[in-house]
Amino acid sequence: MSTPAQYYQSLPPVSKFYGVACLMATSALYLGLYDPWNIALSYQDVFKRFQVWRLITNFFFLGPFSPIFAFRLIMIARYGVLLERGPFDKRTADYVWMLIFGALSLLVMAAIPFLWAPFMAGSLVFMIVYVWSREFPNAQISIYGVVTLKGFYLPWALLALDLIFGASLMEDIIGMVAGHLYYFLTVLHPLAGGKYLFKTPLWVHKLVAFWGKGIQVDSPVQRDPSAGVAFRGQSYRLNGNRAQASRPSEQEQKKQANSSGSQPNSGDGVAFRGKSHRLNGH
Repeated sequence: MSTPAQYYQSLPPVSKFYGVACLMATSALYLGLYDPWNIALSYQDVFKRFQVWRLITNFFFLGPFSPIFAFRLIMIARYGVLLERGPFDKRTADYVWMLIFGALSLLVMAAIPFLWAPFMAGSLVFMIVYVWSREFPNAQISIYGVVTLKGFYLPWALLALDLIFGASLMEDIIGMVAGHLYYFLTVLHPLAGGKYLFKTPLWVHKLVAFWGKGIQVDSPVQRDPSAGVAFRGQSYRLNGNRAQASRPSEQEQKKQANSSGSQPNSGDGVAFRGKSHRLNGH
């Protein structure tokens, strides 16, 4: 059995980042470090006061510590990780683009007054669950060890649980709508003979390459070799020479040997060099 640290290190990068960010946002609220309404989605503050961060920060707040918060976080750790390790394996940029598209779709729907919610993180998590259910429709899911059903019906079962727990159903429903829209554009429409138009934008590939985490096969952007490196300096060999310094050519070594009357140095890096003597003294 792996330790918590080993489990954390084994998580794929995008799901790890999103889950930790949501946990930190709720922890900071618990410590009283900020007012949650300063990060809530408010189009009036966005357009009149230019508080554009609200378009992003509202997707990282799952609510205060509660059973519903824990349930949402487990959904990220379970179904988000399964998606990233399954259909999106070695497709980090595509997975990031799926989340960005989902967030943009939810922002558009939130512009409708009766669909608006101050925090859309729960809807984004529900979108992840919906996409997973369509990618793994025949997977067997056990809910609290009581009911076993196919993965295709998981979003509807969770919707019923939220109804029992007294949670808002609107955020779940619009999350399912965003997930179905993504799945239709990327899978159903191309399978029906339509043209695939949902290509991951170049700027997303550049963002992932700059981040330096994950893998994207056939990426049009090369990964930044310095991404994630805190310090990069010059290396030196033990003999004091820089590793990048070019070695003298054989002809230059012969010239140096002839001018000094000695043999070329063929034992570069040797700590001690002297004359050898036979045991008979010659």
